[in-house]
Amino acid sequence: MNILFLTMSSGLRNIEVSGIYSDLIRKFRNEGNDVYVIAPNERRSKRNTELIEDGGFHFLGVRTLNLTKTNVIEKGIGQVLMEYQFTRALKKYWGKISFDLVLYSTPPITFTKVIKYAKKQNPQAVTYLLLKDIFPQNAVDIGMLSKSGVKGLLYKSFRRKEKLLYRISDYIGCMSPANVRYLIEHNREVESSKVEIAPNSYDAPTEQRIDYTSEIREKYNLPKNIPIFIYGGNMGKPQGIPFLIECMKAVAHREDCHFVIIGNGTEYSKLRSWYDETNPTAVSLFKALPKEDYDKLASSCDVGLIFLDYRFTIPNYPSRLLPYIMERKPILAVTDPNCDTGLLAEENGYGYWCPSNSVEHFVEAVNKMLNSDIKHMGDNGFNFFMNNYTTEHTYNTIVKHCKL
Repeated sequence: MNILFLTMSSGLRNIEVSGIYSDLIRKFRNEGNDVYVIAPNERRSKRNTELIEDGGFHFLGVRTLNLTKTNVIEKGIGQVLMEYQFTRALKKYWGKISFDLVLYSTPPITFTKVIKYAKKQNPQAVTYLLLKDIFPQNAVDIGMLSKSGVKGLLYKSFRRKEKLLYRISDYIGCMSPANVRYLIEHNREVESSKVEIAPNSYDAPTEQRIDYTSEIREKYNLPKNIPIFIYGGNMGKPQGIPFLIECMKAVAHREDCHFVIIGNGTEYSKLRSWYDETNPTAVSLFKALPKEDYDKLASSCDVGLIFLDYRFTIPNYPSRLLPYIMERKPILAVTDPNCDTGLLAEENGYGYWCPSNSVEHFVEAVNKMLNSDIKHMGDNGFNFFMNNYTTEHTYNTIVKHCKL
């Protein structure tokens, strides 16, 4: 098959590096397919539009404005222009190629013109949406958009684009059962038969795990003989950082466990200010680390923390879950009640859930974890990953709809 994959991830220039998209693309290629990836070369990269081809892998980096980590104006204009830029590049470089599968993910919801062009040129192609977030409702939930006033006009425009994206997609792969239910309940025009679970996934680990615990804990001045909870990743509004800070205040000087927080984002400064003022003995804070350093530090901790803002009405499914359970770490999911990450963890014995609006419940959940068999729960999580979240599972879910 010839597969067209549209993405915002410029990191796919090298698909040999592990990632939720690179692993999946590599799987398609290794199964004898040709994969054609279109991704942005953002202005800050100083790369012009470029074509890279390596066997069955073809990468078209299209020069765009900055679409991430920039001001709202450039980001907005860049998103609008991107559809035109991607469509023009597809016509110019791959206009004569017959595609069997058109694959794309959210964010963004603004690939519709590219998809419609690809479908018009290839009526037989299957269009498949990997739904990673539900926008614009997620932005409404945390106050970035509203359904009235000027922001309401933006919401209605985005909502129309969202519905159009669902309509032109032959199939929609969601992150979890709650995602599937939400999508169908709030978009009655979407046929339930075309919605299924196709979550984030990684290749099954093949290398022997190396235990860095002793040297890493010494390097970062972490306690060696008590359980360590780790929160790693983005620190933005969706993660509910003010509540995370309240939780850390409640455990700031515990002696039976420790908390490591690593990451960066728009809310990081709030956490740093609290940390510098308080100097908590049971909490360590690090800004974003190089991937190799972060991976070693994460593997040397015992329990993975997930935080989401309580205001969410959509069922998010955090991407940081998989790295935790792949490393045999049970999770403590501190989220809104619509998110089923914690429910799935409790049902399958690899974690606990508590609401992200109660510090008291958070402390109770920490105590519950400390009184549990952490190693056994970690093994349960790894087994759940192997049975549900490997690249093989996502690949098979998608290709069953294609004529091979």
